Parts: sequence; C-alpha cells; structure tokens
Amino acid sequence: MAHFDTEYQRLEASYNDSPPGEEDLMVHVPEGSKSPWHHIENLDLFFSHVYNLHQKNGFTCMLISEIFELMQFIFVVAFTTFLISCVDYDILFANKLVNHSQHSSDPVKVTLPDAFLPPSECSARIQTNGFLLSVLVIAGVFWIHRLIKFIYNICCYWEIHSFYISALKIPMSNLPYYTWQEVQARIVQIQKEHQICIHKKELTELDVYHRILRFKNYMVAMVNKSLLPVRFHLPLLGDTVFYTRGLKYNFELIFFWGPGSLFENEWSLKAEYKRGSNRLELAEKLGTRILWIGIANFLLCPLILIWQILYAFFSYTEILKREPGSLGARCWSLYGRCYLRHFNELDHELHSRLSKGYKPASKYMNCFISPLFTIVAKNVAFFAGSILAVLIALTIYDEDVLAVEHVLTTVTILGVAVTVCRSFIPDQHLVFCPEQLLRVILAHIHYMPDHWQGNAHRYETRDEFAQLFQYKAVFILEELLSPIVTPLILIFCLRPKALEIIDFFRNFTVEVVGVGDTCSFAQMDVRQHGHPAWMSAGKTEASIYQQAEDGKTELSLMHFAITNPHWQPPRESTAFIGLLKERVHRDSSLALAQQAVLPDNALFTSIQSLQTESEPHSLIANVIAGSSVLGYQAVRDAQASRHLSAVSEVASALRSFSPHQSAHTTHGSSQAEGSQFRGPCTMTGSGADARTASSGSSAWEGQLQSLILSEYASTEMSLHALYMHELHKQHAQLELERHLWHRRESDESGESAQEESEAHQSTPSSTIPRSASYPFASPRQTGEETAALQASFQRRYGGVSDPGMMHRAPSHFARLPLGGWAEDGQPARHPEPVPEESSEDELPPQVHKV
Repeated sequence: MAHFDTEYQRLEASYNDSPPGEEDLMVHVPEGSKSPWHHIENLDLFFSHVYNLHQKNGFTCMLISEIFELMQFIFVVAFTTFLISCVDYDILFANKLVNHSQHSSDPVKVTLPDAFLPPSECSARIQTNGFLLSVLVIAGVFWIHRLIKFIYNICCYWEIHSFYISALKIPMSNLPYYTWQEVQARIVQIQKEHQICIHKKELTELDVYHRILRFKNYMVAMVNKSLLPVRFHLPLLGDTVFYTRGLKYNFELIFFWGPGSLFENEWSLKAEYKRGSNRLELAEKLGTRILWIGIANFLLCPLILIWQILYAFFSYTEILKREPGSLGARCWSLYGRCYLRHFNELDHELHSRLSKGYKPASKYMNCFISPLFTIVAKNVAFFAGSILAVLIALTIYDEDVLAVEHVLTTVTILGVAVTVCRSFIPDQHLVFCPEQLLRVILAHIHYMPDHWQGNAHRYETRDEFAQLFQYKAVFILEELLSPIVTPLILIFCLRPKALEIIDFFRNFTVEVVGVGDTCSFAQMDVRQHGHPAWMSAGKTEASIYQQAEDGKTELSLMHFAITNPHWQPPRESTAFIGLLKERVHRDSSLALAQQAVLPDNALFTSIQSLQTESEPHSLIANVIAGSSVLGYQAVRDAQASRHLSAVSEVASALRSFSPHQSAHTTHGSSQAEGSQFRGPCTMTGSGADARTASSGSSAWEGQLQSLILSEYASTEMSLHALYMHELHKQHAQLELERHLWHRRESDESGESAQEESEAHQSTPSSTIPRSASYPFASPRQTGEETAALQASFQRRYGGVSDPGMMHRAPSHFARLPLGGWAEDGQPARHPEPVPEESSEDELPPQVHKV
C-alpha cells in the first residue's frame, strides 16, 4: 500500500450559500396550486438541457443536428464497407480493360459505374469477410444505442421546449437573440412562482452554475492541483502533455457516471466516500476498477482506432485539399481549455474568452519561426512553384497534358508543397514584440505561470505555451494515438493515484442546501481556498494543500461576480471584491491626478500622430482612454509608487489590443478619462438590468445591447486580471527581497555586533544577489525590522498594509505534516505531533452542510 500515499488534508467548511433560516427548508405547496415545473427531481439534468437548448439555438436546430449526426454515422460505416467490398480497383486504376462496344477497334471509354461490382458479388464478399461482419455488428449495436438515446433526448428536450414557452415566456424563434444571462435571470425569477427547487425559496446564479458544471468543476480542480496524470517527461520529447477526448471520457466514466463510480447519482457522492475510516479499502477498490477499465480499453483498442482513423479521414481530407495550410494552424488544446477555465465558467463563456485570445496567441507563436527553416521553405517553394508554373502553362496550351499519367497528381502535390512552405515564411513587414503579445494574451486567458513574465522571448516559454496552444496536426495525431496510449495511462499512471483521488473527493466535497454535493473549490471562498500571494493574505485560512494554484480562486471569483452582477457573494468574498475594485479605482484616480495635463512635446505628439483620427468608439478604448497619461507618468517620475506602474502595465497591455484609439485628447480631459477608466466597474452594477430590459425591445436591438454589455464585462475582467497579475508579481518581488534580507541577516548572525555593523555599512543593498529559490526557514523579525517591512509594504501597495502578512496569527494548518495519514500499527510519516487533529477513526463523516 506504499503507493497509496497522499498529500491532501481534511477541509473544514463553514461557509453558507443559503439565506438565513433556509438551511433545512422544504417548501410545501398545496396539491391544487402546483405547476408542471414544481419540484423537478433531477435539476442537474434539467438545467443542463435548458442550457444546451439555448446554445443550440432552439428545438428545431437541435433536432436537425441530432438527425444529421445519426445519418453521419450510417454514412461513414456504409461508405467504408462499400469501398472495401464493392469496388473493382483494377478497373478504376486501368489495370483491366473494359470494352462496351462490339468491335474491338472502337475507342474504350471507362465510366465510374464500370468499377462497381454487381450487388450479388458485393454481398458475397461482405459475407465471406468475418472481421468486417463483426465490425458491422458492433457498429449496428452502437447505432441502435445512439438511436434510443436520441429518442429519449427528444422527449426530454420537448419538455424543455415547453418550459421555455410556457414558463420563461421565450418563443423558440426569438431564443437565438437571448443571452444566457437573460434566460438565467428568468429561471431565478420563476423559482418564486413555480418552486422548481423545493429546498430553497430562492435560487441564485451560483446554484444554476453548480448544477450545470458540477463534474466540470471537479475536473478543473483536479487539473489545478496536478492530480490527473496528464503531464509526462519522455526521454526524447522532454516535458509533454497528453490529454485527449478519449482520456477525458475515461476519467469522467471512472469518477462520475460510469458503473461503480464515486457518485451515487448526479448530485450526491456515495456515503462511503465521505468517511475516512475505510479509505484504504476504497482506494484498492478504485484501483481495481481502473485496472479493469484499462483492460477494456485495450480490448476495444482496434475498433476505436479504426473509427478514429476513418472519422479523421472523412473529416479532414476535404479541408486539407481545400486549405492545405489548415493543419499548420493552431487551436487551444483540451488541456489548455481545462487549465485556463475558471471555476463556474460555462462553455460559451470559455469559448468566447479563448477566441478573443486566438489572434494574439497565433502572432506570439509566429515570432519563433526558425530563420533556417524560413530559408529552406523559401527555396523549396521556389523550386516547387517553378515546376508547377510550367505544368500549368502546358495545361493551358493543351489540356491533353492532364491525360498523361501522374501529371494531375504531381500538380496537386506541388500545390500543397507551395502552400505549406508559404505558411512558414513570415511577413517581412510585421514586427513582433513577444512581451507585449504575451500580456495581451494574458488579458484574455487570465492565467499564466510566473516564470513566463520577462521570458516571453525564450524558447522554453514558447514550448510551454505550445502545450496550451497546439497545432491542429498535433491535435489530430494525439486523438489517433489516444486508443493506444489511454489504457497505458489508466493502468500505470492513474491507478497509483487511487488513494489521492479518494482523499480529494472526501476532503474537497461539501454539501450545499438545494444543490447537493459539489466541489468546495467551486464555492470560490477565499477564506477556504485563497492564496496569500493573490491578495488573499490575512483573509484566507487555507494551508498550502487547500490553496488553489495560480490564483484560481480569486480570478474565478472576480469572473463570476462580473459575469453575474446580481449575485450576492459571501461576506469574505464581498470584502475581497470590494477591496480589489477600490484599489483599481484609487490607483487609476491617483495616477490621473498626478498628471492631469498631457505633455506637449515632440515625442508625445509623434506618438499621437501614429494613432487613428477617429474618436474611441471601441469599448476597450473607452475603458483605457487616458492610458497614455499613465505610461508617461511612470516614465517621467522615477520615484512613482509601484501600484502606479501596475496601472500603467495594465493600460499598456489593454491599449495594444484596442482597435481604436483617441487622438483628440484635450487639455481638460483628465476627468473624463478617469470616468472612462472606471467605466466597466460602474457598468457592472446595472449590467443585468440592462440585459433584462433589452428583451422588451426588438430582437436585434436587444442582441446588440447584450453584446455591448458583454464586451464591457469582458474588458473589465481583462483589466482586473492584468491588475491582479501585476500585484502578484510585486508581491513575489517583495517576498523575495524579504527572504533575501533574512538570509543575509542569518549568514551574519555568527559575527560580533561590531563586525556586523561594519559589514552592514560597507555593503550596499543593491549588491544583494537575487535568487529564484526561497529559503525554507527564516529567523524571527525584530520590531525594527517588522516596522521597516511594513513601511516598505505600504510604499509598494499605496499605503494599504496587509496585516495578514506581518501579524498573522499562526494557524494549525501551517503545522500539518507533509505526508498523509498514519495507519494503525504504523509509525507516522513525520514525528512531530499535531495535537489539533484527532485520529482518523474519530473523525465524523466528511460531509459539510452549507
């Protein structure tokens, strides 16, 4: 059982998502007054269907799409069978002569039906091919299963169709013009009338998101905590990521909905997984189940591989012929979508955010085209293009040239070669700035490792970003290899993590009234899962094992609050959001106040002359108007506070992807600029009202207004994401200076006081070497040192000190051992006792009602 060691610890949950007095509420409605939508038992499935129908633009579009998917499957199977058994390739390739006339001297003209075998011969060839018959039987069973599922879904979606019309008062013809926020607002509103959920009087936006994204939030959390085995170090390839749709399907099958999964139903974790007393038995049971699923994948590998190859061939061959350079294009990888996803972020929100970052991401990756590769591509394109030009000229002169054997094939291959080579030749008129592009990407994707900043020009950063933004050809290749690699990952990589998975679901599952068991990270509680380096210092009680990595909790909280402005977060979360917005407003106002008049000099006039002459109609330009002031102020005043530099960095990055800029900034425009800079923050409060009001106008006007408000929300989130990353970078620099200071004091502690004083006076602070590694322990600070650090912290953060960093009370989480659990009869992995924690057998079931 040694391989069942775990790092996860017990989580205490004390937050509440229900109004006071509704913790154990069950609403009773008289029988005669019940609506058809009263007490829907499976709200997870119901809300998912409501969301899916909205995303598929109504019942008719969804129905036609499902029918075509069934027809597509039949076509792939039938057409493949026809190509294998019903075509005479000797006639097709002119290896066998066919003469339709009675005289042998007549010219021979072969038609396409001549290559088709008679139905009797075709049927006989199919019946004698045992492997083909078995594949057809399996395909038929699978298609019948899909047909039954299709009929069941049609019945369910017809009920949702009636729900939209009768309850939400939204006709199907107008549904494509409604945003999801408008639909969700109506769902929350009709809860009071129809009592969809009988356990709560009122539904919140977070309840709806939890129902739709229950399992996806678990997957995002497991990727964030590096629990899923998707990153590998291969001998020749180095650090790689392998996460495909087949592997994701198996993860979900094992954890959530397959036979013997951890969940009893769609909203409740099984009771035995909520207790820690039998964790080893459950881990062994889960490991055995993973082993059998891996073996099943091995047995089905040939069939799945054949289907993957056929589907890829029929899907991408026409695209490759029409656009040969399409495989050289890039797409967001499946791992990238999971890594960059916020907690409680719907599919369309994630797609919209990543789509906005596609162009800057492509430009950034194009910065790293090899000069040697470019030279080779130019010359290959020249040679291939020359031959292709001659063949085309001959064809124009006499079309009989195409009748020569392999001429048409040569023309096609040369055309593909020229197109592929051109994709590797950069535009000579483009100038790229990797650092600026990376910040523009960060404004959209919101997540980025710390070591990328300042290293955007390095190939190591490019290779790591390529794991999130991969070639389409690599994506297709990974999907083709998935049937072979997935069983190996399940058996040899996922199975040893069985105990960690069991502990994860027990320790990070909470029961929310009216929602059921959900991932505690999805609560976005900064007190339980906040990170001190992401503005949560002094507000979080989480240990390092309970902290979400990369600021996931804080950024997800801001994203959800901006997307759903009417949502009422818990007290700690409200305080965090208020503090962040207050700092953004204060820093922008302070920066504008220190430089109210634009400088009138040649440099600034030249910069303005490069901008467009139009007024800033762009939403992004309205938000960041006046950013030139901030950038100039940071350059002019070398002693400016670091929070001003944060605002300048944010404005510079946002300005770079703004399509329009203002060129007519007048002498007294600073106040207007300040209001524009704060525009998104003030718009948030009335965003939902405007969206709801838009439904009363015409469909096109409502859609336009909703798009404008969504752009404001997106821009506001980009602003806050950049600002939080800048503050995080400053916090890391402050921590580095503090630890280096303590390290120097510790190194000099053995000397006399006189020598220490002389050394301190003779050694300037600027000569202290900077290190990327932090010491594991630091000596205690004296009172003067603490005061000096507080003064430095106030200068860095604009006078707002963080009491949690300087005088934070010691928490028992900091004393938790690095290991997992000590079993009966075995010594603990760490000898230090932890009196705050009781033994595992005395622990109550790990169910925390919220």
